[in-house]
Parts: sequence; structure tokens; C-alpha cells
Amino acid sequence: MPVPEVDSILESIQRHRVRWLLGVPALYRMILENDRFELYRLDSLKYCFCGGDVLPEEVKERWRERCGIPIYQVYGSTEVGHVAYSRIGEEPSPRAIGYPLKSRACLVVDPETLAPVAQGESGELLVTSDYTLKEYYQKPEETRRTFVSVAGRTWCRMGDFVSAQPSGELIYVERSADIIKHKGYRVSASEVEAVLQDHPTVIGACVVGIPDRKVGERIKAIVVLKEDARGVGGTELLQWCRDRLAAYKVPSYVEFRDMLPKSKVGKLLRREVRDEERRKISKEKTPQLRTGDKT
Repeated sequence: MPVPEVDSILESIQRHRVRWLLGVPALYRMILENDRFELYRLDSLKYCFCGGDVLPEEVKERWRERCGIPIYQVYGSTEVGHVAYSRIGEEPSPRAIGYPLKSRACLVVDPETLAPVAQGESGELLVTSDYTLKEYYQKPEETRRTFVSVAGRTWCRMGDFVSAQPSGELIYVERSADIIKHKGYRVSASEVEAVLQDHPTVIGACVVGIPDRKVGERIKAIVVLKEDARGVGGTELLQWCRDRLAAYKVPSYVEFRDMLPKSKVGKLLRREVRDEERRKISKEKTPQLRTGDKT
């Protein structure tokens, strides 16, 4: 199914008695919001996994209530394949991406020095294995940016910040490109998005940093509401964030849209939103010529 159509997915699960399901958070939310969800028999499902983005706690809890089973986590990339999985029968910690597979070596490092960080501290995740890529074909510059040598081994820079717990479980902190630098603080875009998506009227949220000379970047939230949402405005959503986030993490303002750009599998394309916002700023700064002006 190149395009996820919820009714087709649910009908296939019922017809084929599917036991294992892998989806992005948006897919699980789409299934839960489907008006005909209760009409399908889904009791064959035993193992539900989520990857590609942070799973909001609200979606995880609603899935457990409706289906009676947890959503486990899986983490990986094209270059290194699957890296980590939740343990079956063990409740994943909030924002966890699982435990590293035995076939993958993981290292959490300072992104500037590549020195390992202390256990429990946040750092960039490096991954290597005897079975994974060590370079991009005929792309030396991309290879230098992505693959680094540490302790005599070639590691892939995942571009994700994580922390390793004493148990070995990896906790997702943020995608390095999606950290907003606001007033000297590092703000996780996905953390703010998760809080917004916990609001009962919000079905989608994208948080980006808008360049600002005074504060580095202003935090902007772009939100999609449920069709039947009534009377919900930016003031209410900002107060929702203030009640749940540190003051410096609260968005400066909220914009409402009918939809957000997503990939074919439903993954939020935050980079497209960020690029769009920066193009707007660039256009605003460009002086507009009036009739008679000289170029």
C-alpha cells in the first residue's frame, strides 16, 4: 500500500488475521481517529511497532485502551538498517527507541569532539556493524559528513540525540537538525509537538525555529485541529503548553492550517515547513520595487 488508506489497512488486518504491524505515529493516530474503527475485528494483532518519529504518549495510551496491547518501538535508518527494538512484554519508557540489537554497536558521543558522554547524558548516536554501509557510492563529501572513525572503527552518524539508560534502553532526545536555539537554550521541536498533540482537539503539530536576531530563533507552532473542533484558538493552546513545559519552551505563537506536509508513509516533513517559513522571511526582507523605481 504505497498510500496509507486506513479502511484498506483495517480491512486487510481483519481479512488476513495480521499479527504484526509496523507504522509511524501518524498512522496509528489516523487509525484511532477513523469513524469506522470499531467495525473491524483486530484481535489478531499481537505485536504493534512504531518508528520514524516520536510516538506521543496520548496515542500510545489510547491504542492500549482500544486494542488492549502496547505499541513497541523500533529505530533504524537506511544506512544501518534496524538498530534497536523494544523488548516484548516490557513497557517502553516514554520517548524510548528500544534496546540495541546484538548485531549493532551503539555509541553516544559529544557531536563536536566525538568523545563518549557519561551514561544518562544526551549526545549524538553513532552506530556501526560488520554488516552496514561504511560510505556512500561516489559521494565523498556526504561520506565525510556521515561516517567517522572512532577507536579504529567506522561509525555512522545518525544525526539523532539520545541518552543511554543504565538498563541499556535508548531514550530519544531530538533530531540534531530539529533542535531550536532559543534564548541560549536548546529546545526539542518534537517535545513541544508531543505536548500540543496531547491536546484533545489537535491531530497534527509541527514546531520550527524562526531566525530572530534578539533570541536566536523564535518558536513557532503550526497546528491542525480536528474537523469538529470548536472555539479553540492560539491562546488556549499556548496556555496548554505553559502548563506542561518550561517557560522557554513555550511557542511564541501558533498558526492553524488544514494539513501538514507528510511523506507517503505519513511521516511529518518538518524540513519542508522550516524551509517554507525561512523563504517567507527572506521574501519579507527583500525590498519591493514600486512603479518608477530603478533597479
